Amino acid sequence: MKNNILKGTAAVCALTLAFSCSQKNTSTTTTDSKDGDSSMTASAAIKPSGTAPAWGKSMKPEMLAVIEKLESYGDKPIETLTAAQARKNHTPTDAVMDLVKANNIPMPAPKVDTTGTDIDVTGGKIHLRMYTPKSANGPLPVIVYYHGGGFVIADLDVYNASAQGLSEQTGAIVVSVAYRQAPEHKFPTAHNDAFAAYQWVVNNAGSFKGDPKKIAVAGESAGGNLAANVSIMARDKKIMLPLHQLLVYPIAQSDMNTKSYLAYASAKPLNKPMMAWFTKNYLNSMAEAKDPRMSLISANLKGLPPTTIITAEIDPLNQDGKMLADQLKAAGVQVDSKDYTGVTHEFFGMAIIVPEAKEAQAYAAGKLKSALK
Repeated sequence: MKNNILKGTAAVCALTLAFSCSQKNTSTTTTDSKDGDSSMTASAAIKPSGTAPAWGKSMKPEMLAVIEKLESYGDKPIETLTAAQARKNHTPTDAVMDLVKANNIPMPAPKVDTTGTDIDVTGGKIHLRMYTPKSANGPLPVIVYYHGGGFVIADLDVYNASAQGLSEQTGAIVVSVAYRQAPEHKFPTAHNDAFAAYQWVVNNAGSFKGDPKKIAVAGESAGGNLAANVSIMARDKKIMLPLHQLLVYPIAQSDMNTKSYLAYASAKPLNKPMMAWFTKNYLNSMAEAKDPRMSLISANLKGLPPTTIITAEIDPLNQDGKMLADQLKAAGVQVDSKDYTGVTHEFFGMAIIVPEAKEAQAYAAGKLKSALK
């Protein structure tokens, strides 16, 4: 199942699955008791066929099953492809959905309605997808969400599970932003689109049952970078600051020789060569990697909203998130963070299969609900 097949029902189901199944964090043991039994059953049905790879010896069985399925497609390494070719590769979402189907895991009905709108941005238009809790009466809090993909690949459907799950678990409207991607649109297009979307939400929240006084931002990987930059731009432009920012394994600095980059240089689904490829495709020159918008640890972080940072152990970006947490704390920002062992980059949206994902989602949703109440 390719990216284009994810659009529609399968992707919608994936969203619900990701946030309705249980998750277990190795650093903390809180769980959602409402669906813990069903999710444990789903997870128990997923077993890997082999042993953990050398680059991920601590990998949990369910996570390994996803990686095995992803590798079974036989796609060429992304770093050897053009952007157009890379966008046709299978995704971790494909692997999760195929495992769900193969193991006859039931998919709960979505608890949200989705609508979409296009907005004007400098040089074009971008699409926003709104996830609104069913039968909800406004005004509702709003979370502006930015998907991952290294500023180059993936889309709203690939990250559907994260956006839908956040809406279902927080009771907020989630606005997922289809910012323009590289190499067709180079730096800082994605960053500018991200802020334009946030500004549009601030100005138009009332038109879709949103509360313009209760807005947060969230993002994964490249999207985590974008979310943090939106907060910085809102502060600098003196418009309403988000009440909270959720940054899930964010891209936060330019050194590709950190401890985690070296330890997980060959990891899946993200590795060091892929990060170099993303950087080359998005930036106009490698010198821009030092720009504080790309290297957040060098940015002025004072006055940013309370922040939740989630990292995955088996991930080149593991140290990015930890370094950013340290820099935010040094700047006086309130930070809560959790590192999840035995899981890889992209685990956050896999709760239907990976137990660690549900706890991360519940943890994130709890922080957002507290900030937006």
